[in-house]
Amino acid sequence: MSRSATRPTGEAPAVVHVTGARPNFPKAAPVVAALARAGVDQRLVHTGQHYDERMSEVFFRQLGLPEPDVDLGVGSGSQATQTAAAMVALEELFTAAPPRVVVVYGDVNSTLAAALVAAKLQIPVAHVEAGLRSFDTTMPEEVNRLVTDRLSDLLFATSPDAVAHLGNEGIPADRIHFTGNPMIDTLLANLDRFDADRARKRHALSGPYAVATLHRPANVDATEDAAALVAGLHEVADQVPLVLPLHPRGRARLEEAGLGRHPAVRVVEPQGYVEFLSLVRGSELVVTDSGGVQEETTVLGVPCLTLRANTERPVTITHGTNRLVSREDLPDTVREVLGTPAGEHPAPPLWDGKAGPRIADVLTGFLR
Repeated sequence: MSRSATRPTGEAPAVVHVTGARPNFPKAAPVVAALARAGVDQRLVHTGQHYDERMSEVFFRQLGLPEPDVDLGVGSGSQATQTAAAMVALEELFTAAPPRVVVVYGDVNSTLAAALVAAKLQIPVAHVEAGLRSFDTTMPEEVNRLVTDRLSDLLFATSPDAVAHLGNEGIPADRIHFTGNPMIDTLLANLDRFDADRARKRHALSGPYAVATLHRPANVDATEDAAALVAGLHEVADQVPLVLPLHPRGRARLEEAGLGRHPAVRVVEPQGYVEFLSLVRGSELVVTDSGGVQEETTVLGVPCLTLRANTERPVTITHGTNRLVSREDLPDTVREVLGTPAGEHPAPPLWDGKAGPRIADVLTGFLR
């Protein structure tokens, strides 16, 4: 179930970080680095929820994260299967060497699994990216966020609205810490590596282009939804070439719906962190249903069209380039964006590249 840790199993670290999917890694990297500078004994656990090399291992190399001490190899499966497998493996790990704090990131199934196991073992939980709310419980991520926040002892919020949500839900104020967004720490630290010219050359792009990344169940699970999405993307490609790094989730459904049949749609494999953001940086706009991409485009100043009815990141609309759009409105909105000069947007508060050290300061204080 897991490969052996570099640390002896019986030796309990002060902090265990649990990551499982590619959105976790840019959030964890600044926190791990800041705690290392503070001399905190820590262990990095990868549940293996994303197990393809392009979906996880390349991120460890590019972000300078240490090789995981433990890789649980959970792999794919249904929500219940994946969460249960992670819980069983994490319970074994935490029981053998109970850490003083378990740090979880974001809203993936591994996040929920680690929070549940730690809480039942009476191990404090720290949630990085707490308080985000879409208020749409049809999204599995929203359920994961709600439960994880309820179980957490330390809640690190990336935006003022997240702080407000936690307060409205009755979370004591002394548990809530507004620290900013550690994923933006990673983006700003790597800004010089995002080479748009190299991305154009790699994908044989000679002029303007757009990027799309789509995988949410509401967009890709049902045959009729996938067909409507593909029709909308083809209308976008009528206006501007479209590069689509295709997530394994929903790939078959979108390909069956004819995604790649348009001559201006380029379906490519999932990209590494640097490769993907290089592609985004050089694009005219991004079409997405991803949460993290809304934040990254906000900082890069690239127009973002989020193909959802809601977002748990409204700060990317009030302080960024993001707007919500329906499948029906997508082609007209793309036309509008392409015809409008890019404007200036103020950065969201505390998205300044220093969130990782702020989180580490709170954690070291808690450990003391």
